Amino acid sequence: MASIPGPRENPAYKIMTESAGYADMGPRTQIEMSGRDRAALLHGLCTNDIKRLVPGCGCEAFLTNVQGKVAGYVYVFCGEESLVLETSPGQAEKIIRGIERYIIREKVSMSDLSSYRPELLLAGPQAEARLSEHFQVDLPREMFSHRKVQLRDQAISIRRVPFLMPHSFLVSGEASCLTELRTEFDRTGIAPCDAETLESLRVESGTPLYGRDISEANLPQEVGRTDKAISFRKGCYLGQETVARLDAMGHVNRQLMGLKFPTANVPPAGAELKIEDKVAAHITSVAWSPRLQAPLALAYIRRGHCSPGSPLPSEYGTCEVLALPLPGSNAQVAVHCGGP
Repeated sequence: MASIPGPRENPAYKIMTESAGYADMGPRTQIEMSGRDRAALLHGLCTNDIKRLVPGCGCEAFLTNVQGKVAGYVYVFCGEESLVLETSPGQAEKIIRGIERYIIREKVSMSDLSSYRPELLLAGPQAEARLSEHFQVDLPREMFSHRKVQLRDQAISIRRVPFLMPHSFLVSGEASCLTELRTEFDRTGIAPCDAETLESLRVESGTPLYGRDISEANLPQEVGRTDKAISFRKGCYLGQETVARLDAMGHVNRQLMGLKFPTANVPPAGAELKIEDKVAAHITSVAWSPRLQAPLALAYIRRGHCSPGSPLPSEYGTCEVLALPLPGSNAQVAVHCGGP
């Protein structure tokens, strides 16, 4: 059993939800694919329609294995001469090795950018305006749209992403550039966000992380990103038969949902909640939700228990199943750039 901190004043949460703040995302995985066959190769290994992407656009996708299980969950950004795959830290070696297995005669090369292209996340209702003002550019409004800007003599990538809803941007560049950018943000009143608050916002937004909320034990439709990360019109790809069969069935046996707990005593990540000795929920992430003023978990909840609003009895009290993002945090201001 774990204990989640209770109600408290949280200036960082207020800033990130009412104005604009930033968080250091560290060395999240970034992989660059180049070569003339890059789009065709990735298209055949993931769930979304990579061939439809044009420079400046992007999408999210699941990398799948031959069994149709999730080998990776990535944001894909299409540039003029390359694709960049972005995801949770520590995934580069696995993803590169998995893709390289299928390079035979294709003209594709892959580079791990993770260690020297750290990222900042800028979020909040004023995030777009502050970024536009700082770099003197207009930012595209479509989700996963991106552009490069100059800071001194270095290129910085600004990418609109659904990591925190509804206004968030990943800013990627060399470490020295981001250090300078942090200083400028601090000077102009864009405040830093601590890791605990960022985790609260991520869970409220329903954003899963590969390696924590997603693994190769999962089928793509279980993750709850079907309408955003899976194209059913793109044709064949690795594991497509399993994904299509699940679509024809109309359901999976469990779904990643929110789970609100009645007290501060909650199960740790990895715990299972059982009803009549059968697993009803598998917890993957837990955080304090300032919006709900209660602990909130990401959890895979079994079919029959996963309708929003349903009570879920447990040894931690009766929990409530919630759809994510939470109401009030999911007002979309952007449409997807590419995708299904």
